[in-house]
Amino acid sequence: MHKRLFIPGPVEVRPEVLQKMAKPMIGHRSKDASALQGRISDKMRVLWSTQHEILLSTSSGSGLMEGAIRSCTARRAAVFSVGAFGKRWFEMAVSNNIPADLYEVEWGKAITPDMIDEALSSGKYDLITVTHNETSTGVMNPVQDIAAVVKNYPEVVYCLDTVSSTGGTPIPVDDLGVDICITSTQKALGLPPGMAICTFSQKAVERAQEVPCRGYYLDLLQLYQYIREKDYQYPSTPSISHMYALDYQLQRILEEGLENRYRRHREMAEYVRNWARQHFAVFADEGYLSDTLTAITNTRNIDVADLNHQLGERGFQISNGYGKLKDKTFRIAHMADHNLEDIKELLGHIEDILQLG
Repeated sequence: MHKRLFIPGPVEVRPEVLQKMAKPMIGHRSKDASALQGRISDKMRVLWSTQHEILLSTSSGSGLMEGAIRSCTARRAAVFSVGAFGKRWFEMAVSNNIPADLYEVEWGKAITPDMIDEALSSGKYDLITVTHNETSTGVMNPVQDIAAVVKNYPEVVYCLDTVSSTGGTPIPVDDLGVDICITSTQKALGLPPGMAICTFSQKAVERAQEVPCRGYYLDLLQLYQYIREKDYQYPSTPSISHMYALDYQLQRILEEGLENRYRRHREMAEYVRNWARQHFAVFADEGYLSDTLTAITNTRNIDVADLNHQLGERGFQISNGYGKLKDKTFRIAHMADHNLEDIKELLGHIEDILQLG
C-alpha cells in the first residue's frame, strides 16, 4: 500500500509530474537542454522575485549549502542555527576547514535581528548563513526583519536556506537582499528528491573570485561561469529527468497563482496549529511558526512510532520528532500539493486512532 506522505520531504508528487520524468533523454549539450534550463531559470526568477542568475545542482539542498559556504567565504562565516539543519551548515564549514562561528538559539526559538546585528557589527564576518524554515523545530525565521539588519553590512554575502519553504511561502529574494537562496525539489515545490536550486548574485560572484579553493563539483563560480559561457549547460551531466519535471511543476505553480498557493499553505498550517493546540501543544515559539510544517509537542506521551504504524495501515505517514526531539514531538508537513481536505482527512485518522475527544 502506498502511504500518503505528510512528512517534511520527500513529499507526495502528482502522477503527471512523475510522468514527466519518464520522457526520453536529450543530450545535455543540446540546444533543447539549454532551452529547458533557460525556462526553469526564468520561472524560478518569478517564484523568487529576483534578477539573479539561477544555478542547478544534481544533489540535495545540502550540496548547494556546502558549495555556498565553501565558494563564498573569504575570511570567516557566521552561522545562525535554530535547529539541526542550521547547525549542519557549521559542520560543513568545519569539514572544509573554513573559519566559522556558530550562533545557536534554543530549539523552538527564532533568530532575532539583534543577534545578527551584534555578530556582524564585530567586523569579523564576510558571509552569514540563515535557515528560513527549520523542519526539526517548525520555526520560520523572521527574514524580513533580518533583511533590514543585513542591508547595513553590504560587504557580507547573505546565504539563506529555503529548502523547506520555497513554493510554500513568499521569499522575495532581491527585496530581502539575499545573495545565495537555496532550495531543493523534494519539499514545497512538490517534486522527487535529487535536484537543488539557488540564486547567485553579482556580489557572490565577486566574492567567489577571491576564494582560491572552492572545491570542484560544488564550485558555484564554476557553475555560474559555465552556464553563462555555454548557454545554460553544465560542466557535469545534470539530471535531465528532474529538469523535465521541474519545468512542468514550476509552470503548474505559476498557473495556480503564487498568492493562491501561499494562501493554501497558510490555511493548512493554521488548521494543523489549531488542532495541535486543542489536543497537544505547538512546539515552536508562537510568533515564528512555519507555514509548511508543524512540530507538535507530545503532551499526551503517545507512542509516536505506534501511531505512525497504525496510520501506515490506513495509507498515511507523518514524522516523529527529529534528533533530540524524537518521541518528545511529532511533525506534520502541510506543503506542496496537499490541500485542506487532505489535512482534515489525516487528522481525522489520528483522532480515531488515539480516540481523541
